[in-house]
Amino acid sequence: MLVLHGGASRAGDPMVSPAQLSVLRMVPVARRVARAGRGRLAVLRLLNTWRGWDTTHTPVDDVAWALDELRGRLGGLPTCLVGHSLGGRAALLAGDRDGVRGVVALNPWVYPYDDADLSGRRVLIVHGTEDDSTVPELSYRLAERVKKVNRDVCRFEVHSDGHSLHQHRAEVFALTTDFVLGNLLDRPFARPVVDAMAAPPPLGLRMPLASGFGRSLRP
Repeated sequence: MLVLHGGASRAGDPMVSPAQLSVLRMVPVARRVARAGRGRLAVLRLLNTWRGWDTTHTPVDDVAWALDELRGRLGGLPTCLVGHSLGGRAALLAGDRDGVRGVVALNPWVYPYDDADLSGRRVLIVHGTEDDSTVPELSYRLAERVKKVNRDVCRFEVHSDGHSLHQHRAEVFALTTDFVLGNLLDRPFARPVVDAMAAPPPLGLRMPLASGFGRSLRP
């Protein structure tokens, strides 16, 4: 599992700090998945070269570099990309790289012209309906386009939650963990994930994330 952080560009401070909030925000979900994997998963966090997204060196380039590094160190193991905000966009746009089996995009920063070739990948998008930093409707439209050529796409809406997904983070972490373990360890997906993938748009792409999701799942 390769974890991708967000973080907008900042004038006069282009470098990424390991202590910035957008980087630290991904630590708990990485730990949650690592514990649930019980030693069967390698969970790594990528620190981008630059803050934000520019036209000369983007987070997608960093993902490509990281995947090459992983192939060199670990061989051809399947990988799941998990990103938040701009990291979610990077996960979606880099999801066509060799070795990527699954993509999780949490409140992804999506532009209207973004297009992702995710054929053969399982894709989960999670978006808070009160996110005022990104546009939830744009992630829906992207999911709709991808769903036309790939049925293994689902999108969950976290009602009343914002960009940090803090209010329902337990449910978001549980959903992410379930999806990653289903992709990489071939564990059965939770029933809501199965239902969301099977349902046609818009139902399977506007699936509400139920309060308490994951309480009955194995840790």
